Amino acid sequence: MEKKRSLTRRDFLKRSALTAGAAMTFPAVVPSSVFGAEAPSNRIVMGAIGVGSQGSGDMRGFLGKKEVQMVAVCDVDKGHCDDAKRIVDEQYGNTDCKTYHDFRELIGRGDLDAVQLALPDHWHAIPAIAAARAGLDIHGQKPFARSIKEGRAMVDAVHRYGRVWQTGSQQRSGHEFLRACELVRNGRIGKIIKIEVGLPTGSGTDVKPVQEVPEGLDWDFWLGPAPKVPYRGVSHWNWRWIMDYSGGQLTDWAGHHIDIAHWGMGWDYTGPVEIEGRGNYPTDGFYNVPTEYKFTCKYENGLVMTVADGSQLQGGAKWYGEKGWVHVDRGRLNASSPSILKEVISPNEIKLYQSKDHKQNFLDCVRSRKLTICPAEVGLRSISVALLGEIAMLTGRKINWDPKKEEIKNDPGAGELLGRSYREPWVL
Repeated sequence: MEKKRSLTRRDFLKRSALTAGAAMTFPAVVPSSVFGAEAPSNRIVMGAIGVGSQGSGDMRGFLGKKEVQMVAVCDVDKGHCDDAKRIVDEQYGNTDCKTYHDFRELIGRGDLDAVQLALPDHWHAIPAIAAARAGLDIHGQKPFARSIKEGRAMVDAVHRYGRVWQTGSQQRSGHEFLRACELVRNGRIGKIIKIEVGLPTGSGTDVKPVQEVPEGLDWDFWLGPAPKVPYRGVSHWNWRWIMDYSGGQLTDWAGHHIDIAHWGMGWDYTGPVEIEGRGNYPTDGFYNVPTEYKFTCKYENGLVMTVADGSQLQGGAKWYGEKGWVHVDRGRLNASSPSILKEVISPNEIKLYQSKDHKQNFLDCVRSRKLTICPAEVGLRSISVALLGEIAMLTGRKINWDPKKEEIKNDPGAGELLGRSYREPWVL
């Protein structure tokens, strides 16, 4: 009698293909306890969705890990897809990497353990939820989501299907950021009085005329749930300056510096209760993200964090305490006194989660099933501050926020901005 072979997650997914179409249905997901913590093969089999500039860099990073086998790439730009396949094939010395135009086909192939997502902000939610439902672990680039409601749907999917998520807020894996946050958390500058977060300034300024869609680019698919508009050459970089796709430098960098400010305060799973501010939004042209911005966030304990562009605040995260200050930015860690930076954090003090390699941390957690250094809920809470600041600046009103219920109090008009309308046939 033939010995029964145990069912693996890949076997199960191969028997359950994803239904095509924008309003998608997915196979049921077998609980992780059926398969155990280890992947069926010795390597973590991955696919890459979105392989332009950031996505190509992320893909190269994973290709350099011996425990990864990259087998598939996907992009709505054929040129990007072909370039990514060439890079993967050269790494392995074969021609096995498969290319996909539609992310749903890559997700539904049935042999993957994980995917990396590096897409324009307005495209973060739908593929992430699809991947979670299909039983895949996810490395997703920041900012976590374009709206708070999208972000909450993503977090819920990650939790519901028991997936490992790493937000691409890689500063948490940088030594200077860990060190700064541990100094603050362990009282080396005393009781915190205020916090400042400086983010980059500016937006696109060059006028882009309506033009022919480049050969190989599926512009309608690139737009996806965003409004249908003519092509104006913004698909691979300047989309950041258009609010249908991004919030500009504010949302691009909030997942870095606001994230670190929260980490230093122990605010990973909460948010402010009052937000107000002003932004300079262009009134002509088609770039419409704020070129200048400043808003304040008051937290439940009364502390105020100010977030502003680099023309108004020093870049990075800066905590002011009763006994001095600590400031951190990429490649820079400073304090009001050199002695603060020489402080030793003893074993019985607060030790924060340590990761020396952001992608390796994700891969380690895929195997162990532990939380990554920047899991989904943390990614959402960090970007929520910027998205609430955006709402306050757009409405010109103080926003009263309930971080537990994730609701704006007594302002239905502002509350409508917590989500975004989707163009048919796409649904969240």
